[in-house]
Amino acid sequence: MAEAQTVTFDDCWNRIGVRGDSSCERLVEYVRCLNCPVFETAAAKLLERPIPSVDLSQHDLRAPVQSQQNVQGASESFLVFRIGDEWLALPTPIFKRIVQTRPIHTLPHRQHRAVLGVVNVQGELLVCLSLAHLLGFEADAAARDDRARHDLPRLLVVSRAEEHAVFPVDQVDGVHRIATASFCLPPATLSQAAAAHTRAVAPWRGMSVGLLDADALFDTLNRSLG
Repeated sequence: MAEAQTVTFDDCWNRIGVRGDSSCERLVEYVRCLNCPVFETAAAKLLERPIPSVDLSQHDLRAPVQSQQNVQGASESFLVFRIGDEWLALPTPIFKRIVQTRPIHTLPHRQHRAVLGVVNVQGELLVCLSLAHLLGFEADAAARDDRARHDLPRLLVVSRAEEHAVFPVDQVDGVHRIATASFCLPPATLSQAAAAHTRAVAPWRGMSVGLLDADALFDTLNRSLG
């Protein structure tokens, strides 16, 4: 049986990053370790490590039954972010990277106002989508100007199979696990557009966070480009 190979890297985020003493000079540029290329490189090493051989005969075949019994403690991983006054979340696996804001190049004859244009991310042109327009979020100018003083805008790059897109957000809080038992149906007060793209809502830090449906978002994006 092959032995597992140990992957080594400097987990600087635990020493001098946001989980440490925050003395890293890169924080001035990247704000959070999640945005830093050093963190990205370490994550890539973990994902690319070889999978060791496992002797399944040594495992208890009743484990799946035990997992089903623990379903009440199940949770899902989401990246939580804010657009305007709304706290939203999408499943963590669809996110490819978080980048700083950059120029958005408009598309001629665009048919959907949610499509802002295209942006250049590491040499690749990706469609940029406005979730605020797509979900029908409206905010008055005074409230928007007041929030802008506290915003840390970012562009989030998402992917489904061979489909890729980018959307701007006002703030990224980070990755959180949310208990599936806390999921509730979207409130009837949501706009039709928001309800069509919202899978559920869940309590989070004394507020409600909207758990968006990734497939619905990509389907709408494809229709808007058609």
